[in-house]
Amino acid sequence: MQTFFNMANTIPEPRLIIVSAPSGAGKTTIVRHLLSLPFNLAFSVSATTRGIRPGEVNHKDYHFISPDAFKRAVQNNELLEWEEVYPDKFYGTLKREVDQMLQNGSNVIFDVDVVGGLNIKKHYGQRALSVFVSPPSVEALGERLRIRNTDSNETIIKRLEKAAWEMEFASRFDYVLVNDDLEKAKQQITEKVKEFLQQT
Repeated sequence: MQTFFNMANTIPEPRLIIVSAPSGAGKTTIVRHLLSLPFNLAFSVSATTRGIRPGEVNHKDYHFISPDAFKRAVQNNELLEWEEVYPDKFYGTLKREVDQMLQNGSNVIFDVDVVGGLNIKKHYGQRALSVFVSPPSVEALGERLRIRNTDSNETIIKRLEKAAWEMEFASRFDYVLVNDDLEKAKQQITEKVKEFLQQT
């Protein structure tokens, strides 16, 4: 049985954990694992302009806002990072949401794309730990995506092309977690985050 520590007694100010990865590398699984641990982590919910899907809950899965509201937030510098994935389909991280969680004394964890993760790291500097979750190789990632059987072959090829580009950014992150064996990866990220949060 692992023994964890009381975050409130050891950390002078809340910190931030940024988890980024190519699609299919396992970052969401890693984030869920970390949220299950007593690290006082609050999840940063992204804002999006896409329509809400069946089963999704506003302000839990995403903050669903209009394209005009999103564009105003961009103009007013209210976003830590943002991206227009398709015309008028925006995703981003609202500064005020993160600031509120930090003010409440929570450490904040992000599940964001690679460029967004680097932008958040730039904003918070040493207060944030940026983690790049890497597949063993692009070939291994392709095999995972094919086993999933949720995308067409054309979509998988596009994802792999983007993944190869994203993996070029790995060295700019504080820590690269190779997700070859999931249980091993969970253990490694647990120790790394625990060590980071204990730093004074």
